[in-house]
Amino acid sequence: MNSQKLIIYNFPVLYHIFEELDLKVNFETFLIDSENSLKEKIKNLNNYLIITNKKFQNIDNQLIINKIPINIFKLLEKINIKFLKLQFNSQSKVKINNYIIDLNSREMFSNASKLKLTEKEVSTVIYLSMSSKPVSIDELQKKVWGYQLDIETHTVETHIYRLRKKILNIFKDSEFIINKKNGYQIK
Repeated sequence: MNSQKLIIYNFPVLYHIFEELDLKVNFETFLIDSENSLKEKIKNLNNYLIITNKKFQNIDNQLIINKIPINIFKLLEKINIKFLKLQFNSQSKVKINNYIIDLNSREMFSNASKLKLTEKEVSTVIYLSMSSKPVSIDELQKKVWGYQLDIETHTVETHIYRLRKKILNIFKDSEFIINKKNGYQIK
């Protein structure tokens, strides 16, 4: 995991307090005093939190502090909670080809379009994306649906047919899940 970066914007006193506590915290601290420097600093970061006293537009991951004095232990608790939420959200997004799947909201995104998925649809897409070869209907029945191999059912085919239709309607993509003679595959 990338190390967590705490960026303190225009709070030199707070920065010095964190410098003294450096051995007790699990993030690197930086003091930034201009908006341009801030934008430059976060350009290539994804695991950061900005402590500021004003909200910046078009900048993510901010913790606004507008009431001083503040209990340092409560502040540390808020910072840790915010980092946990950021970590949780970053781990919930899976990139597959030109799509992002949000596992928490069960939504599939591409550009400005989004598609709501069922839990089984998400499981199917994730399972198919992890395989480099076509996945048989029997394997999907066993691994995604938990069915025994000797049960006669068309559940997999029906679900994939409906999923492909939804993807075609929203994203105009008929090639996301392809049907091979020995199973289904995400190209």
